[in-house]
Amino acid sequence: MEGSPPPASPAGLSAYVAVSQLLGLTLLATTGAWLGRYRGGVAWHGHLQFNVHPLCMVLGMVFLQGDALLVYRVFRHEAKRSTKALHALLHGLALVIALVGIVAVFESHRAKGIPNMYSLHSWCGMAAFVLYLLQWLLGCGFFLLPGASFSLRSRYKPLHVFLGIALLALSIAACLLGITEMLLFNISDSYSRFVPEGVLANTLGVLLVAFGLVVGYVLTRDDWKCPPLAEELALSMDFKTLTEGESPGGGSQ
Repeated sequence: MEGSPPPASPAGLSAYVAVSQLLGLTLLATTGAWLGRYRGGVAWHGHLQFNVHPLCMVLGMVFLQGDALLVYRVFRHEAKRSTKALHALLHGLALVIALVGIVAVFESHRAKGIPNMYSLHSWCGMAAFVLYLLQWLLGCGFFLLPGASFSLRSRYKPLHVFLGIALLALSIAACLLGITEMLLFNISDSYSRFVPEGVLANTLGVLLVAFGLVVGYVLTRDDWKCPPLAEELALSMDFKTLTEGESPGGGSQ
């Protein structure tokens, strides 16, 4: 009814979303502290350009990607068109920031004469970015832009949902590999002695895993999924009528 208060969120959802945001902001602060305290800071030109890479990848491929996935849980009763637009916008912003990070590491390696794309970290990271870009393009084509039929959307949606969670997991795995690689390159002689930089970087890794677990839990709770809106139910009924030969009243034609 018009003027009635919006339905309340399911019990526990708001708390888990709040925990995910606290973890996300903490991991960003931890990344900044690590780069600023032990790696000299961040700059686009000069020897500090490489540090743009981990900061952008954590911000884009983990934090913003996770938040984009949570859009459908947080804005459960908003207009679906607006929710889709916000979902696509956050993913698009994450891609742009990640691209900046990729350009930074390639330019840094070129300036220092370091080869590219030889490590497991770089393979997993590039795979995550390319698949993420494809996922975003397909998602916009199927769900945001007009043209795709209800049948195609229904068939692609389960894969789209699965890839969303899988790509967040792959992105976090690539970050963990990158953290380990960075530590072994820079403090391999003292890493095993629990030096402060190693402890801080390991803490960042734990925060990344925790963020992924909390976001994954929120996304996989069936009772926390976004309820279908009235227009979606109507479309579903129309599609069933066309494909199964049933009338909306339940009788066969």
